[in-house]
Amino acid sequence: MTRLHCLSVSALALTALSASALAQETNPLTDVIVVTGQRLSTGTDTLDPGAEPAAGPDAAALAARLPGAALIDNGGLSGQVQYRGLFGPRLNIRVDGQRFASGGPNLMDPPLHYAPMPLVAAIELDRGVSPVSAGPGLAGGLDAVLKSSDFTSGPGFTPHRDVMAGGNSADESWMAGGLAAVSNDTLRFHLLASREEGGDLSFPGGIVGGTEHERSVWGVGAGARIGSSEFFLDARRQETGQTGNPPFAMDIRYFNTDIARAGWRGRFGETEISLTLSGADVDHAMNNFTLRPAPANMMMWRETFASSESRSIDLRLSHPLAGGTISAGLDRTEDTHDVRITNPNNANFFIETVNGTEMNRTGVFAEWEGPALGWTVEAGLRADWHEAVAGLSSVGPAVPAMPGMLAAAFNAGPRDLDDTAVDAALRAWRPLNEAVTWRVTLARKTRAPGYVERFAWLPTEASSGLADGNVYVGDRALRPETAWIVETGFDIAGDNFYLRPTVFFRQVDDYIQGVPFDATVGVIDTPVEMVASMNGDPTPLRFANVDARLYGVDLDFGYRLSPVWRVDGVASVVRGERCDIDDNLYRVAQPSLTLAVTREAGDWFVTAEGVGVAKQDDVSLTNSEAPTDGYGLLNLHAGWDVTDQVRLSASVTNLLDAAYEEHLSGYNRNASGDVGLGQRLPGAGRGFGLRLSWRG
Repeated sequence: MTRLHCLSVSALALTALSASALAQETNPLTDVIVVTGQRLSTGTDTLDPGAEPAAGPDAAALAARLPGAALIDNGGLSGQVQYRGLFGPRLNIRVDGQRFASGGPNLMDPPLHYAPMPLVAAIELDRGVSPVSAGPGLAGGLDAVLKSSDFTSGPGFTPHRDVMAGGNSADESWMAGGLAAVSNDTLRFHLLASREEGGDLSFPGGIVGGTEHERSVWGVGAGARIGSSEFFLDARRQETGQTGNPPFAMDIRYFNTDIARAGWRGRFGETEISLTLSGADVDHAMNNFTLRPAPANMMMWRETFASSESRSIDLRLSHPLAGGTISAGLDRTEDTHDVRITNPNNANFFIETVNGTEMNRTGVFAEWEGPALGWTVEAGLRADWHEAVAGLSSVGPAVPAMPGMLAAAFNAGPRDLDDTAVDAALRAWRPLNEAVTWRVTLARKTRAPGYVERFAWLPTEASSGLADGNVYVGDRALRPETAWIVETGFDIAGDNFYLRPTVFFRQVDDYIQGVPFDATVGVIDTPVEMVASMNGDPTPLRFANVDARLYGVDLDFGYRLSPVWRVDGVASVVRGERCDIDDNLYRVAQPSLTLAVTREAGDWFVTAEGVGVAKQDDVSLTNSEAPTDGYGLLNLHAGWDVTDQVRLSASVTNLLDAAYEEHLSGYNRNASGDVGLGQRLPGAGRGFGLRLSWRG
C-alpha cells in the first residue's frame, strides 16, 4: 500500500509536505515523519525532510508536530502523544508494530518511551483512525519504526551504518546511538545501541527541578530468506535510570525492560501469510525521595515497585479479491501486572494493590482494500474478547487498619470480568481531478477499561498518566468506551502548493472519566474517603462511564514562493466536551498554528519558524483544571549535507527566551527547583541544539 509522505522537515520543525509528492501518492491516510535526515525520492523529485530538531529525547515530541497532534509532557522520557484530543491507552501506539503493556500504573513508560530518537527511522501516523488490522483503539494509530538491516540484491555481504549524535543546552543533554549492519540477498544482521543523559530543564525563571533523565538501549536483529519465506528475530534490552516526572507524586528510579519479537512471513501462490510472536518484561521502581526533597516525616517516604509481562501472537493472511486485497487475522495479547507500595524505612509497611492481575484480549479481523465505484476503499470489521482477572491484594502489619479493610472488601468482590467489543472502519478516498483528492472516514471504535480504571481499590494518584493531582479508585462495573467517528477532508496539490484540511467529529459513549466518588462531596463518610483524606485528598474521584464528544479541524499547508523559498504551516483546533454535564474534557490541547519560512540552496537550508498557541480556558471543572494563557515562540533551524552520507543540523528553540506555560504539561510536584509546588510547569527557555547523523 503506497503512502502519502508527510515529511518532518526538521528544517521546519513541523510537518512539511511536498506538493509534487502529494499529487503522486495514492493513499492519503498515513502520515510518515522521516527522522533519519536522509533525502527521500518520490520517483520524480528529491525531497529534503531535514533532520529531527535537536530539541529533546522524546519521540512523542516529534510526533506532536503532525496536524491534530500534541505532546502530553509528563517528563523527559514519559511523553505521550495526544491526537485530536485523545491520549494514553485510547491511542493505538506501537513500536515496530509491537504493542506491550506499561510497566507502572501511571504510564511513566508509554510506548514511545521505548523508541529513543537515535534508533528511530520513521514515525507513521494513521490519519483519523487506524485500520482494524492494526488493533483496537479509539483514535489514530502511531507506529515508531526502528532502524533495521535490509536485504541487498547480491550474494556479497555489504556493511551499513545509521548513527546519530547530538546535544542540547536547554537541559545540558547529549545522545548518541544507531545501527551497524551487514547483509546480503539472503541473510541480514544488525546491532543497535544508544545512550542518552540530560540534566534539569532551564526556563527563563531558573530550572525545573527533578527533570534529569538517562536511558540506555542495546539489541540485535537478524533475518533470513529461504525460498519464498523470510524469518526474523529482534531483541532489545532497555535500562532507564533516574528520570524526573515533576507532574507526578514520584519519579522514575529505574525501568529495566526486555523486548523480543520473532516471526515468519511467506507466500503460497497469491496468498501471503505471516506469524509473529512477541513479548516484553518490564521491572519498574519509582519513589518520592531520590530526585526531590524527601518528606520530613520518614513514615511518608514511598517507593513503589511494579512490573508487567506481555505476550502476543499475531497470525494473518492476505489474498487478492475483487480487484483489491482481502486480509484476515487472529491476534491474542496476554498482559500481567503487579504493583507493590512500600516504605523503605519500614519493612512491615507494604501494600500489594495489584497482584498478578491479568488483562487478556483475543481478536479477529477481516479487511478489504481496493477500488469500488470510483473510490479507493479500505473497509474492515474487528471483534475483540477481553478477559480481566485480578489477584488477591494484601497489606503489611504496619499499614493502618482502614486500607486493610478496603483490601478485604476488594478481595471479597468479583475479580473475574469479561467484555466483547466490535470495531468497524470505512476509510475511502477519491481523486476528483489531478489536484484534488477527497477523503471520508466512518468508524465505530472501542476501548476496554484498563486495570487501574477497573480494579484500583486503594485511593491513590495512580491514574494511567492523567497527572491531575486527584486520587482515584476504579469501578469493576465499567463498560468499554465506544466512539462513533465521522471525518472528511481534501488533499489539494498544485505545482507550487498543497493544502490538507480535515474536519472531524467523535461521539464517545461510555467515555471513562473521573467523577466525584459519591453525592456528598467533601463529607468524609465512607472508608474510601477516609483513606483518601489520609493521602491528602478528601474529595476522591472514581472512574465512571459518561458520554463525551470531540470535534475540530486540523490542516497542513505549504506554498513554494520560488525555487529556493517556501512557506509551510500546521494548524490544529480541537474541543472536548462532556455530554452528561456542562463540563469539558481534561487536558485537551489548545488551538495552535505553526508557520515556517525556509530557504534552500544546494546542500543547506535555513528555517525561521513561528509557533502561536491560543489560551485554553475550556477546562475540566471535575478535574480541577486551571486555564492557561496563549503564547508565541520563534525558532531557528538549519541543516547542511556535508557529504551524501553526513548531515549536520542545528537549532535554536525559543530564540527570544519567552516565558510561557505548557497547558498539557501538568502541575509541578517537585519542590527542588524554581517552580512553586502546584504551579503549571513552564516551557523550556532558549536552547541551542546540534546534531550529526551519518548513514551509509
